[in-house]
Amino acid sequence: MSYTALARTWRPRNFAEMVGQEHVLRALSNALDNDRVHHAFLFTGTRGVGKTTVARILAKSLNCEKGVTATPCGDCSACREIDQGRFVDLIEVDAASRTKVDDTRELLDNVQYLPTRGRYKVYLIDEVHMLSGHSFNALLKTLEEPPPHVKFLLATTDPHKLPVTVLSRCLQFNLKRLSVPLISGRMQHILEAEKVPFEAPALRLLAQAADGSLRDGLSLLDQLIAFGGGKVDEDAARAMLGSIDRDHVVKIARALAGGEMPAVLDAARKLEEFSPDYAAVMNDLASLLQRVAVLQAVPGTEIEDDFDPAVVAELADALSAEDVQLYYQIAILGRRDLLLAPNPRAGFEMALIRMLAFRPVTPGGPSQTLAAPVASKSGPARAGARLAVQAESKADSRPARKTPPVVESAPAVAPQVARSAAWPEILANLDLTGAARQLAANCALVEHRDNVVALSVDPRHAAMATSAQRERLTQALSKYFGNPVKIDWREDAPAVETPAQARERDQADRVAAARRSLEEDPTVKALQERFGATLHTETVRPTKP
Repeated sequence: MSYTALARTWRPRNFAEMVGQEHVLRALSNALDNDRVHHAFLFTGTRGVGKTTVARILAKSLNCEKGVTATPCGDCSACREIDQGRFVDLIEVDAASRTKVDDTRELLDNVQYLPTRGRYKVYLIDEVHMLSGHSFNALLKTLEEPPPHVKFLLATTDPHKLPVTVLSRCLQFNLKRLSVPLISGRMQHILEAEKVPFEAPALRLLAQAADGSLRDGLSLLDQLIAFGGGKVDEDAARAMLGSIDRDHVVKIARALAGGEMPAVLDAARKLEEFSPDYAAVMNDLASLLQRVAVLQAVPGTEIEDDFDPAVVAELADALSAEDVQLYYQIAILGRRDLLLAPNPRAGFEMALIRMLAFRPVTPGGPSQTLAAPVASKSGPARAGARLAVQAESKADSRPARKTPPVVESAPAVAPQVARSAAWPEILANLDLTGAARQLAANCALVEHRDNVVALSVDPRHAAMATSAQRERLTQALSKYFGNPVKIDWREDAPAVETPAQARERDQADRVAAARRSLEEDPTVKALQERFGATLHTETVRPTKP
């Protein structure tokens, strides 16, 4: 007796057996119960989420001998024949193998004839996006105004390739990717019915590997049953998928939190004996970091059971938020770059090295870049202690950094030119970004007396001085001077060069110098004299920023 795959054996035969897709099933059920069934449906979504299954159940609901209903009986001849794939009035077409316009015309030649057995003649066209442009043109008129006894059910994984003229003639339903709990729950139900022993962690691993596709998950389950000799356990699942125990990923994360490069590389090299899929390991590491980031952002968040909540909490205390974000970004980019590495192990190790090499810390020396962390429970406190250690180490090697210049109050007679000269330095230390920083760059400091800062804005950029940006600039200046300040916007102030104007002047001077240098270059002059070459000075740019 031949074996039938689980995905085929357990294909849903009515809407109640479907997993997920409630938004689609509800709309179809209401349409069937209220006799408001459209003549053309388009089901979209990734592979293995139930597009063809929903279409077949809909065909069964339309042709059930007990009437049009959202709950077909499953016992009448029409229901049984549709389940067995031999119902004469359900015409299933694989568009990938019948792309020519002649195939489409041949298919549509029989549309005008009444159904042979059922109530409706149903055309189920799978992977409809594979049809040629001429095939779509041949289908359009029939799709828009089919005979009353015909229904079109179209399925595709790539709706963007369909002409808008086809999309506008169909009711479109997008089937979602299934979640890991839904897929693992369906697997558990099937294994209990099949009386196959299993371990829940193994099902979760398979559900994650299925990547939102229940059919892929059941195919992996079939493979694991054969691999495990009739049982489903976690060790066999990890061996088959090339994944490793999450404890190894936790060890790598702890070594990263410790900032110890030897420990990180040692933990990575110990993975070699398990012959892991390094892309899967990188995914696990990114998943762990994502949970750490969520817990840091929202303390008390419930952690999924992929990782021990105590471990996630421990890493959230040991890592700063900046480190977590950097490590996560390098992990997902490192997974992408594994194919470009000399070998997967080398690519994996290089990603870990980058994590520590590019930590958001100003290095005091080669040894401090990968030094052990300062003992602290909170991420921000740990980062502050690390910066304090670096400041001490730099004190002996170079002069202390100058404190930000403080603009003193000007005499009541007139503003001093020295005040405007200090404005670029003040601007460099202001906590500003975006439009507020642009506004500050186009201002000049006229005067600073007591808690009042007088600013003159470049008339060309006066429109930038909105109330919101003025408020942001006021807050930044208050933070810089250490006490609340008020900005006095001067319109009649003497013309003083703003930082933006100084930057433009410097850029113009550098461009002019570059042009002069090129015009006086002996080689350029020789080319002009010998070949009559022309130098387009407007295209000259300085080589240095």
